[in-house]
Amino acid sequence: MSPVLLLLLPALSPALAWIPVEDWESGNVTASVGESGQCLCHVYLPDTTFPADRVEHMQQVSKDLILEVEIQMNKMVSYEGKLEVYLKELKDLTMRVDMMQSSADNYIKLDFELLRIELREFEALVSQLKDSLNSSSPMFDSLYTEIHNMTLIVNQLETFDRSNLEVIRIEFAKLQKKLEECQKDQEFIKPDIGNCNHTGIMSLSKPMVVQLNAHLSSSYQYGGWGKDSKPVRGYESMYYYGGYSSSAVYDFYLYSNYDNLILRSSFQKHHLPNGWEGTGNNYIVHGNSIYYQHNTPFSMSKLNLTSTKYDYRVISAASERFSYSYSENQNLDFAADETGLWVMYASDVSKGKIIIAKIDEKSFGIEDEWNTDAFKQLTGNAFMACGVMYATRSVDLNTEEIFYAFDTKTNEGKHVSIPFQKFQEKYTNLDYNPTDQKLYMYNNGYYVSYNVKFNKE
Repeated sequence: MSPVLLLLLPALSPALAWIPVEDWESGNVTASVGESGQCLCHVYLPDTTFPADRVEHMQQVSKDLILEVEIQMNKMVSYEGKLEVYLKELKDLTMRVDMMQSSADNYIKLDFELLRIELREFEALVSQLKDSLNSSSPMFDSLYTEIHNMTLIVNQLETFDRSNLEVIRIEFAKLQKKLEECQKDQEFIKPDIGNCNHTGIMSLSKPMVVQLNAHLSSSYQYGGWGKDSKPVRGYESMYYYGGYSSSAVYDFYLYSNYDNLILRSSFQKHHLPNGWEGTGNNYIVHGNSIYYQHNTPFSMSKLNLTSTKYDYRVISAASERFSYSYSENQNLDFAADETGLWVMYASDVSKGKIIIAKIDEKSFGIEDEWNTDAFKQLTGNAFMACGVMYATRSVDLNTEEIFYAFDTKTNEGKHVSIPFQKFQEKYTNLDYNPTDQKLYMYNNGYYVSYNVKFNKE
C-alpha cells in the first residue's frame, strides 16, 4: 500500500469514486488534525494506481469519433440532396426520350431552340457591325426590331403544331438575307481606296494602339510613323519610324512590313548628316522620299531613299514663329492624299493662320496656295484627305476634335465637329494615308492609328 496525502477533501471525489465502498469501511481512510489545525485525510489506494492518462486518451478518442460521425452525416445529407436532383434529371430525361420515341413531331422543341441560338448569334453580329461603324442608323434599329420580333414568334409558335415551323423558317431566311446584304453594303469593311466621291469625313474609329516606339522608351515623345503614301513597286508594305527625345529630327528607320515594325527589325536606317538635320516631326514618306523640315536654311527638304540624294526648297513666306499647340518647331507640316503632295504653314502676312500649299513633285516647288481661317497656334495638328484640309484641337485630356475643314476645290472653309478619342493627351504627328484610308498618329511615344469613314451620301 502507498499512502497519498490530500489537503482538501472535495478534490478527492473523482479519485475516490474508483475505490470500492468496502475499502472505505475497512480502514483504508483515516483522518487527523495538522499542526495548523487543518483536517488531514490519509487514503491508502491499492497497488494499481488510477489510470488518468488512459481516461484522457479515451475522452480524446470519443471526441474524434463524434466529429467524424458528424462529418459523415453531413456528407449523407449532401449526397441525399444531390441524389434527389439526379433522380429528377433522370426522370426528365426519361420523359424526353419517351416523347421523342413516341412521335417525330416532338423534335420541334430542339428545332426552336436551335433557332433561338441562331437569333442570338445574329443579334451579336448586328452589334458588332454597329460598333465597327461607330454610329447608329435606322437600318440597325430595324434589324434589332426584326430580331426581337422573330424571338417572340419563336416563343409563340413553340406551343403550336409542327406545321408552323415552316413559317418561321421562311421569315428567318428573309432576315438572314437582309443581314447578308447589310454586310455587303458596309464599305468600312473594305474601304474604297482612291475614291473621293464623298462629302468629307463622317467619323473616325476608336484608336488602335499598336505599341510603344521602337526605342521602347517613353522619353521618345517626339517623332512619327506610318506608311509610304505613294509607294513604289515592291515597297507597298513598307513602314517608317523616327523617334526623338526633342523636336529635332536626325534618324529614320524603315521596315519591310508591319510584322517587322512590331518586331523592331528594320532593314534600313538613315542618319541625317551634318547640315541636313531636321526639326518639327511633321514629316512623311511619299514616293520613296522623306519630306521633312530643314533647319539651316529654314526650308522644306527631302531625302530620296533610293539614291540617298538630298534636296531643299525655301518658302519665303513661311514663318518660324507659328507652331502647333502640342509641340514647338512644327512650322512646316507635310501631307499627302489622293490628289498629291502638300505642305501647310503660317506666315506673318496670314497673321498665324494656316496656308495650304500644293507641291509640284517634279520641280519640288510650290504650284498653288490657299489661305484658311484656322489659327495654327490654336490647332493641335492638320492633315489632308481628298484635297480637303482638316484641322484638329483638344477638347479634353482624352478627346480630340476635327473642328475645321477647308476644301481646296471650292476654296471654302467651314467649322465642323468630329470628335475622336486620344490614347494620351499630346501627339506630335498626325497624317492621313490614301493607300489604306487611315490616320497615323504618334501619340506621346506610341504608335496609334484610326480608320477614316467618309460620308458617301
